[in-house]
Amino acid sequence: MAAEQALSPTEYMVHHLTHNSSGKMSSIIDFSVINYDTLVFSIAMLVLGIFLLWKGAKKATSGVPGKWQCAVEMLIDMVEEQSKQIVHGDRTFIAPAALTVFVWVVLMNAIDLIPVDLLPWVASLFGVHYLRPLPTADLNGTVGISVSVLILCLYYGLKVKGAGGFVHELFSAPFGNHFLLWPFNFALNIVEYIAKTVSLGMRLFGNMYAGELVFFLIALLGGYAMSFGIFGGSASVFGHVVAGLCWWLFHILIVLLQAFIMMMLTLVYLGQAHDGH
Repeated sequence: MAAEQALSPTEYMVHHLTHNSSGKMSSIIDFSVINYDTLVFSIAMLVLGIFLLWKGAKKATSGVPGKWQCAVEMLIDMVEEQSKQIVHGDRTFIAPAALTVFVWVVLMNAIDLIPVDLLPWVASLFGVHYLRPLPTADLNGTVGISVSVLILCLYYGLKVKGAGGFVHELFSAPFGNHFLLWPFNFALNIVEYIAKTVSLGMRLFGNMYAGELVFFLIALLGGYAMSFGIFGGSASVFGHVVAGLCWWLFHILIVLLQAFIMMMLTLVYLGQAHDGH
C-alpha cells in the first residue's frame, strides 16, 4: 500500500483516480469514451457471482447441506422473503434478478478491500499504466445498473397494466384525470422516473467513491511516512496500520450494506411498477 516514490501526493491521487479508457475525457459528456477497467472488472465479478451460485446449486442435496449450500440457500431465502413482501405479482424473474444484483454488487464492492496499490502494480507489469479496478466507484457503472432497473420498471409497467393503462396512469396520476392536469401529471411522473434512476446510481457511486478515497489517503499516510522524520514517520506508519485495519473492517459493513440497499430499492421500484397510484 505504499505510495510510489516518484509521485507527489497529488499526483498519486490523480494517477489512482484515472481510468484505463479508450480516450481522454473532456469537460463535456463524451459517450465515445469507454472505461475498460470498469467493463472488465464488472463483467468478471458478474461471471464470478453466477459461477458461485451455480456451484452452490450444483452441489445441492436433499440431505445435510454443506456450508456453501447452506449459505446460498440462506441468501436465496432472504431475497425471496423480501420480494414476497414488496412485489405483489409474478416474481419468477424479479427475485432472481434481485439476487443477481445483490451478489454482483457485493463482489464489485469487495474489490475495494484489496490493497489499493496491488492491482495497479500488477497491471503495470503488463504495461498498463492506469487502472481503477472498483467498478462501483465509476458513475458509468452504477448508473448503468440503475438504467437497467429503469428498463425493467417500464417493462413491468407495460406488462402488468397494458399500454393503455400505463399511459393513462402516466397522465392521470397523482393529481387526477382532468385534462388540465395531464401536463403536470406527465411531468411529475417523468421526473420521478429520472430521480429514481439517478438516485439509485448516485447512492452506490457516492458511498464507494468516498470509501475508495479514504483508502488512498490511508495509503499515502504510510507511503510518505519517512518525509515526516523519524518520530513523525513512526507515528505515521502506526497510524497507517491502525487506520487501515479499522477502515477495512468498517468497510466490510459498507460493502454489504450498499449491496443490500441496491437490492431492496430494485425490489421496491419493480414492486411500484406492479402497483397503481
